[in-house]
Amino acid sequence: MITQSQPLCLYCERGSEQVPLLTLRYQEGETWICPQHLPILIHNPAKLAGKLPGAENLTAEKGHGHG
Repeated sequence: MITQSQPLCLYCERGSEQVPLLTLRYQEGETWICPQHLPILIHNPAKLAGKLPGAENLTAEKGHGHG
């Protein structure tokens, strides 16, 4: 995981001057994601392949106990 000096959303690469950013701790590193793209991490993490190491191996959360 690469920790950037300037926090940017790992998906859209916008900074905290443009959007709120949430900090993620993963694989001993730190990265950021904006609320707009947090659903991708939750529901379709494979879309983050190439942006988040190992994302292709993360499983999507299904159902969340609803239904």
